[in-house]
Amino acid sequence: MLFGAKKIPELAQGIGKGMKEFKKAVKEVEEDITEIKDEVDPKK
Repeated sequence: MLFGAKKIPELAQGIGKGMKEFKKAVKEVEEDITEIKDEVDPKK
């Protein structure tokens, strides 16, 4: 694949935004799991 010099920053920005959204989604899922786990076993 060949990209022009103007497209490379746009691609990098898009990849960065995608990674940020993915990390946010993973964090939200982890928080949900922890919350559910605490409801099931509140001793810990």
